[in-house]
Amino acid sequence: MTRWLPFPRLSVVLAALWLLLANSLSAGQVILAAALAVAIPLAVRRVFPTVPPIRRPLAALAYVALVLGDIVVANLRVARLVLSPVARLRPRLVEVPLAVRDPVVASALAATVTLTPGTVSVDLDLERGVLLVHALDAPDDAAVREDIKARYEARLRRVFEC
Repeated sequence: MTRWLPFPRLSVVLAALWLLLANSLSAGQVILAAALAVAIPLAVRRVFPTVPPIRRPLAALAYVALVLGDIVVANLRVARLVLSPVARLRPRLVEVPLAVRDPVVASALAATVTLTPGTVSVDLDLERGVLLVHALDAPDDAAVREDIKARYEARLRRVFEC
């Protein structure tokens, strides 16, 4: 099974997306969807990263809820900062040392930081174990560092048990 379908879930998603985009369940579209669902995963299997399994699904759901809530709060905070008559921004570039070494989990952390308004992941250096973050308004480096490590990295480590 893994020889022809190295990523079965990806194959299912690709076929479903093709059929949704085609907006047709004709025999030709179903055959094309099946062919794409086999061919694309076979073509990318050598470069596709090995995603660690989610060990704690409830912790993953809690993480998603936390990030969504943080996005809403950060949007309001950034709007207030940008729309205030006197901009008192304290932008910083902060190096956050990483405890996580898995490239997929580290990338998820970097993506989370970028999704949260007011922060952007600038560089992810796995060799040094450092995430470089630009914060729009930060009182000090330590506050940004501790917030990212405690709020996001620690939770991701629990989700993937790494």
